[in-house]
Formats: sequence, structure tokens, C-alpha cells
Amino acid sequence: MFKPITARTVFIAIAAASLSPVLSASAMANPMVGGAAMYSNKTIVDNAVNSKDHTTLVAAVKAAGLVDTLSGPGPFTVFAPTNEAFNKLPAGTVDTLVKPENKDMLTKILTYHVVAGRMTSKDIMAAIKAGGGKAMLTTVQGEPLTASMMNGKLVLTDAKGGMATVSIKDVMQSNGVIHVVDTVLMP
Repeated sequence: MFKPITARTVFIAIAAASLSPVLSASAMANPMVGGAAMYSNKTIVDNAVNSKDHTTLVAAVKAAGLVDTLSGPGPFTVFAPTNEAFNKLPAGTVDTLVKPENKDMLTKILTYHVVAGRMTSKDIMAAIKAGGGKAMLTTVQGEPLTASMMNGKLVLTDAKGGMATVSIKDVMQSNGVIHVVDTVLMP
């Protein structure tokens, strides 16, 4: 049976149509990060600078001279620590790392959060399944990260045994994908 078209049905259709230009497809496809819309047609850096949760990461990327790299074509998979993640480090660590004389160490830490290629959470979980519960991800820095599932969450274990949980996954970028993590990973 066909339902009659009512004024309410017409109003809902008009309202939905009028909202579609306001909410672009790229904005609807990505989660909000740090109170900001993330757009799949922008680069990792273009989006990260708008996240209030990633101001420390952005400052570190600038200090390490990695802006051009992470603005490049990639693709990259970035495990992006939040400001809270950086705050877990011992007092003064970030201030020390962003000094020009510590650029090499900062670069080593930041590139340890990057994997070449675009790996969605689905890709990582498939690798974990294929690996019998663990997947080794080779970072741009050169050392591996171990990915696994714990209590239904994607977890990364660094070279020192530290663990970071992915809190926001699959934030698509024009040059890769970001997964927000709650802890800074250490090579």
C-alpha cells in the first residue's frame, strides 16, 4: 500500500534537501576531532591545525620540520597523540624535545607515529586477524609498532612496551588517514 504524501513528509524532504549543501559529504564522513570538522579533501596538516586536541602535536611537527612531508601526497597513516597524551610524559619533556638541538630525537619520535600507506582500522584489524592476534606495523622511523585488539579496542604497543589506545579511528585525509591515540608512542 502507498502512504499518502502529507505536509509533514514534504517538510522533512525540503528540510533534508536544504541541509545537504551545508554539510558536505566529506564533513559527514569524518568524525569531529578536537571540536573541529575534519575534511577528507584536506591534508593531514590542514586538518590537524584545526583540532584543539592536537596543538602540542602540531607544534612538535613544526619544530621537527615535518609540515611539508605531512602535507605531501603520502599516503600516510598517522597515529596522532592528543595534548593529554603529551601531558602524560614527564614534566618538561615536550619543552625539551621542541628545542632546535633536539630536533633529531623529536623527528624520531614523531615519525614513529607514522606508517607509509593508508591503513584504515579495518585494514589494521584484518592484519591483526591474519597475524593470529597481532600485526607488526613498520613505521616511517624504521622500528615496528605492534597492533592488537584489547577489550574491543585497537591498541598499539611501542618498542618500550608502552601502550596507546585508538580513541578516534578512520579520520580520512586527502593524503592518508589519522587515528587519534591516547598515549605518545616511544621508539
